[in-house]
Amino acid sequence: MENKSSKKRKWNYVLWGILIVVVLMPQSRMFIQKQLMKVGFFQPKLEKVDQPSPEKTAITTETPNKATVSFKDESGQVYNVDELKGKVLFINFWATWCPPCKAEMPSIQKLYDKFKGNDKVKFLLVEIEEDITGANKFLKQEKLNLPIVYPNSNIPETWLSGAIPTTVILDKNGEMVGREQGMRDYSAKSVEDFIQNLINQ
Repeated sequence: MENKSSKKRKWNYVLWGILIVVVLMPQSRMFIQKQLMKVGFFQPKLEKVDQPSPEKTAITTETPNKATVSFKDESGQVYNVDELKGKVLFINFWATWCPPCKAEMPSIQKLYDKFKGNDKVKFLLVEIEEDITGANKFLKQEKLNLPIVYPNSNIPETWLSGAIPTTVILDKNGEMVGREQGMRDYSAKSVEDFIQNLINQ
């Protein structure tokens, strides 16, 4: 007959096994990541920009030649970054197979809704694998209406160095003033204020 410590050990193994399976399943990981964002984890480190100077911006790396950077949507419409000067650009790089990317999307939707109709800011959600079917399926499943685009040129390494999700924010002059690598909660008031401050400049 098994003693109590042996039974307890077996139950511990079972519980750990269940926990590992839950954590490794993409949908479970996405759910956990969303909950962590709700309780205040993964806050962006963007600073409020009073004027476009290196001391005040979150990123001081010079933006590459923007004339060569472009994206296209499902219908084939092309968005050249250089032609979008005069607008603040929120560019998020993601993929349909990336749970952290998908976990932060509802927070981006909230931010997008706050600036909907404002012609001084443009959101570009760049699905880097050009998985149009997967992107549409995800948007429908999560009831999101974000503007999804796909690469139409090389993406500068100063914007995307390999890890996703990555988000860059360009000011109205086309200069990069913010860059966040990894999952973040973009529904935070600090992000809204950061973008509004750039719009007001």
